[in-house]
Amino acid sequence: MNRHRLCLTPLKLWNPPMYRAVTENIEVRVEPEFAPDRSNPDHGDYFWIYRIEIHNRGSEPIQLRTRRWEITDALGQVQLVQGTGVVGEQPVIKPGDSFSYASGCPLRTTQGVMVGSYEMVLASGRKLDVAVPAFSLDSPYVKRSLN
Repeated sequence: MNRHRLCLTPLKLWNPPMYRAVTENIEVRVEPEFAPDRSNPDHGDYFWIYRIEIHNRGSEPIQLRTRRWEITDALGQVQLVQGTGVVGEQPVIKPGDSFSYASGCPLRTTQGVMVGSYEMVLASGRKLDVAVPAFSLDSPYVKRSLN
């Protein structure tokens, strides 16, 4: 008689994708994740959390001054969001250091796309537009079709 041991290990069913962009030694990584606990599909409300890490690979400190987001929903409607800093901060990031934060995005459609930029100022006073890579906001409610 064969006896087999059943080994159960947790399996993460959803591993959010990671998006990356580098602008002059400033690396920006984004991980979006659908937030079912903050969404209400019956009312057309969908919410995503995105985590961002900004890494200074350069040789001088930088300060994040402003942000600019372009958010496009599945119907092609575009919303521009601009403002000072991120999550209430204008962090200074030293060479070799990182700054991380999380924020969220509500949509009235099951999917969308975000892309943006940060205005940074280097210690030398030079301004730099740092790209935030375009990233996809996909919910489990997206109807997919194969072409």
